[in-house]
This record gives sequence, C-alpha cells and structure tokens, in this order.
Amino acid sequence: MTNAPGRLASAKRVEDAAGAMATTAVRRMNDELAWFRDLPADHRSVIGLIAQAGVAAFVDWLRDPRKAVDSTGTIFGAAPREFARLITLQQTVEMVRLTVDVVEQAVGELAAPTEEAALREAVLRFSREVAFAAADVYAKAAEERGAWHARLRALLVDALLRGDAAETLHGRAAAMGWGTPDAVAVIAGQAPDGDAEQVLDDAERRARHLGVDALAGLHGDRLVVVLGGSGDLMQCAADLAAVFGKGAVVVGPTVPTLSEANESATAALTGLRVAAGWPDAPRPVRADDLLPERALDGDALAATALLEDIYKPLALAGPALLDTVTAFLAQGGSVEGTARAMYLHPNTVRYRLRRAIEVCGVSVFDPRGAFVVHVALTLGRMAG
Repeated sequence: MTNAPGRLASAKRVEDAAGAMATTAVRRMNDELAWFRDLPADHRSVIGLIAQAGVAAFVDWLRDPRKAVDSTGTIFGAAPREFARLITLQQTVEMVRLTVDVVEQAVGELAAPTEEAALREAVLRFSREVAFAAADVYAKAAEERGAWHARLRALLVDALLRGDAAETLHGRAAAMGWGTPDAVAVIAGQAPDGDAEQVLDDAERRARHLGVDALAGLHGDRLVVVLGGSGDLMQCAADLAAVFGKGAVVVGPTVPTLSEANESATAALTGLRVAAGWPDAPRPVRADDLLPERALDGDALAATALLEDIYKPLALAGPALLDTVTAFLAQGGSVEGTARAMYLHPNTVRYRLRRAIEVCGVSVFDPRGAFVVHVALTLGRMAG
C-alpha cells in the first residue's frame, strides 16, 4: 500500500470488521453453495473458523506486507487433518472466492482515505496466495493418501500370500475399499518394466474399468493381481493380460472369499514357476491346466488333483477301461496298435476310449490331454 499510516488504518478497520465479514461469508455460502448446506453442522463450523482465520491473516499481512504469507498454517491450520477428504479442492476454491468477494465488496467502507485502490490490490494479492496455499494443502494430502495406500496395499498382498487369518485380510481389505465379491481369483505373471507404483496403479485401474475389485502387488519380479467380482473371472483375466510383462500369465482357481484367496495365489504362483514346461499354453492359462507340470515340480496339491480327478475315476470304472487307456498311450495314440496289442476290435477300443473321456473329462485323443492323463496314470501307479 502507498503509506504506512494509511495501511495501518485500513488494517485496523478490516480487523474491526473481521467477525462480521466472516459471518457474511458463511451466510452467503449457505445461500449459494448447495454442497455447503449438505455438510454436517460441525463441518460448517470449521469452514467458519477458516474464514475468520483468513481475514485475520489478511490483517497481519496488511500491517507488514514484507512478511511471507503463511496461509497454509494460519488459515488452513484451523481445519482438521481429514478436511481435504471431506471437501474437494473445487469446493475450497469456491469457498475462497466467495470470502474474497465479501471482503472486496467492503473495501470502499474499510479503506482509509486515498487507500481504496491499494487495499483492493492487496486483497487480490492475498487471495492469490491463499489459492496457492489451498492447492498445496490438497497436493500434500493426495501424496499422503498415495503413500498410505501403497503401504497398505503391500501389507495386504503379503498377508494374502502368507495365508494370514481371515480377520487380518478382511480388515485391511475394508480399509482399501474392497467390497464383498461373490468370487475371488488371483493372477500372476512377470512384472513389466517401469515404475513399480505406476505398474500397480495401472493394473488396478484397468481392473476397475472392467467392473471388478482389484488389488495389485509385487512379489519379487512377479506381478500379482487379486480380482473380486462375480462368476468366472477368466474373461477379466484375459482382458488384464496386457498389464503383465513378457511370458506366461497364470490364473489361480476361483474361490468364494478373500480369506481363501491364498489357495488361488499359491496355485497361480506355482503354475507360473512351471509354465515354461508348456510352451504352447494360452495366455492367460488356468493354473489347473498346468497340473502335470506342477505335479512334476513337486506340487503335492496338483498331484492329488490328478489322482482324484483322473486316475481314481478311471480305476473305479474297471480294469478294462484303465488298461485300454494305458495301452493306447503306450502305442503312441494309435487305435489300431492298441487293438492289436490287446487283441480287441478297433471299435471296442474306440468305445472304451470314449467312455474313458466321459469318466475323467480329459480327451486322450488330444496331445495335451494325452499328456495330462499319462502323468495322472503314472502318479496313480506310483501311489499303488
């Protein structure tokens, strides 16, 4: 402002009118801003305190314009830490604009003689500093939320992979905004190159775009994505394959709850470790489609699944069926060779093989299916 006496006189008048201007600002917010009217009473009172603190900070600055404007501490320091979560940046801008408008309208009455133009300019300069301070508050709040989200996400993924108690998983998942999906499945693959947090955020964002809950984490050099939705999540996994790096992408079995996701994650990671054993596997591939490779790698659960789902049904169906399948595999998949080896008519061999497919659900006429059945029979013979 132009002179110290005039500046101080204007500052004294603004100080005397501070309470009235703050009250007017809050009243106008209630009249003009629908979101303000919807706030609880305690939140509206906080905004009133902020308006008063803003006018008080303006008075201090008028008295000594050489001082830096500490609006972050003096103005927004009146708000609780969760203020930035309750009120958006756009709403804060509206609040600041309206308060400045109230002060501007009073400039003519508050300015000392010949100081009106200088006071009006001071109001504009100070409001600019307040706007910068508001942006800084929200930027820091967003940074803190991002860091908190990253830490909680890492803890939750680690707890899931370890198989922690259901209470721990559900508590942390609820803090992450995880709902109660009907089905959960885990996808594992190589992590792509790039910033780790950006990779995880991209995976979660794409999954949410598909309409499913998602939680992404890094396990060494592997990217793990937990999906929560309804029904078969395999199609979502296929749409998400692009977020992974090169190589196989393996989908664990679907489980009903997050507390059982460790089963899906274990299968997915085990399948990823052995996926190189099936070079022509689809991408993504189900972990259950890699049972032979997993069993050969020492996965007891995979070996048990092959015994229960393939060997035992064939064995229980009778020795004729089991012997025919064994001979067919030994003859390299030749019906005629099997018929000669067993002294049977080829049609009898075909009938028994079709019956075997109905019993175990895997076709021995398909090269991949024949390999699966062969490993299952080998495990069955080894188990006695």
